[in-house]
Amino acid sequence: MTIPPNQITGLVLAGGRAKRMNTQDKGLIDCAGRPLISYAIDVLNQVCSDILINANRSLEQYKTFGMPVIQDATTTFDGPLAGILAGLNVASTPYLISIPCDCPKLEADTLRRLVQALETKNGEISMPHDGSRAHPVIMALRTHLAPSLSAQLAAGERKIDRWTQKHECVLIDCSDNPDQFLNVNTPEDLQQMEHQLRTKPS
Repeated sequence: MTIPPNQITGLVLAGGRAKRMNTQDKGLIDCAGRPLISYAIDVLNQVCSDILINANRSLEQYKTFGMPVIQDATTTFDGPLAGILAGLNVASTPYLISIPCDCPKLEADTLRRLVQALETKNGEISMPHDGSRAHPVIMALRTHLAPSLSAQLAAGERKIDRWTQKHECVLIDCSDNPDQFLNVNTPEDLQQMEHQLRTKPS
């Protein structure tokens, strides 16, 4: 059974400090002629009916993309889990897909596989593995996990793997296309990503 888009909420994580990008608001940085976050929105639009943006700065700019903008519950920049919890608390669907705002080559088919694995493999959380390592900020999960994640953060634990290991977590083999997980953390990364996107075959 294919899970329909109206059962899935997409979440773009754009709430970090971006220290390695000179604290610029990463989602709004121009990459090959468009804001980084626009790539994330495009890929989620192929999979989800509803999309949320998690941001803790530049809220008015993010609102111009036409989607609800949600903030972390705290003002202390508690990392991806805090953004994911914000999404879980707002989502009205049984499934949530979270992706970072700085991964413009991510493919929609990967996201479909993640959410489908929750059903076919009876998982609570799924994330891609590129053959070398997992990419836990890109995940699909069941929204009933909100209380569990809330308790984890209340206990002061921000590491993703410390939380995911408490649940039925499925890894999806994406070793055939590891480049889709390349992200933009530094000005050098941005330069390289722009080159790749501009030279990508049509």
